[in-house]
Amino acid sequence: MDAEVDAAVLRANVARVQARIAAAAARAGRNPADVTLVAVSKTQPVEVILAAYAAGLRLFGENRVEEAGPKAAEVQARLAPAPPPVWHMIGHVQSRKAADVLPWAALVHSVDSVKLATRLACSVGEGVELPVLLEVNVAGEASKYGFHPAELPAAVEAIAALPGLRIEGLMTMAPLVTDPELARPTFRSLAQLRAELAQRYPAIVWRHLSMGMTDDFEVVIEEGATLVRIGRALFGERPLE
Repeated sequence: MDAEVDAAVLRANVARVQARIAAAAARAGRNPADVTLVAVSKTQPVEVILAAYAAGLRLFGENRVEEAGPKAAEVQARLAPAPPPVWHMIGHVQSRKAADVLPWAALVHSVDSVKLATRLACSVGEGVELPVLLEVNVAGEASKYGFHPAELPAAVEAIAALPGLRIEGLMTMAPLVTDPELARPTFRSLAQLRAELAQRYPAIVWRHLSMGMTDDFEVVIEEGATLVRIGRALFGERPLE
């Protein structure tokens, strides 16, 4: 498939996903503008990111610190003088790599420990705030990162006290299931957790719920997601790693 055809397919995929987001929001009685598409660009080369930008995408989510920084810098250089896209960190961050997130990430979805939050706070420049989401292991899966729900109050209090960070909501990774409906209780539980935290900590603006992927993003929108992380429906299967 040549570059021109790739671009056409990508534009069609973007339009299709945006239409499905709008339809899911309408079913839930929500404004589609309240749902933000995060294009998951893990392992996608710069040329694909540039084609996605040309197709109208402006927000990309990266999973790996070591991949994201150089990619973001190259995309910005290639696009100049046009404004660069916005980048979110959506994958697990090792505490020792926290400082490497700061140059490019506008939001970190995956703060899964007070230790990581502390490292991020230490790396933030004076007078700057880094928005973060707290990753919650709602289903209690041993293979997943995140705070257990019972740990959240203590974590919120510790992280909210750190200079340089601003909690803006919660994130979760649902169990892998064959039917998206089977994951709905996980998403509903995260929304309930956010509601409870908003009552307990009203000084924090709990604006975001980051949840969902290609296979279940319509369900998460119906359950209140504000950030949906979609890769395969936009880009197809990821390149081999």
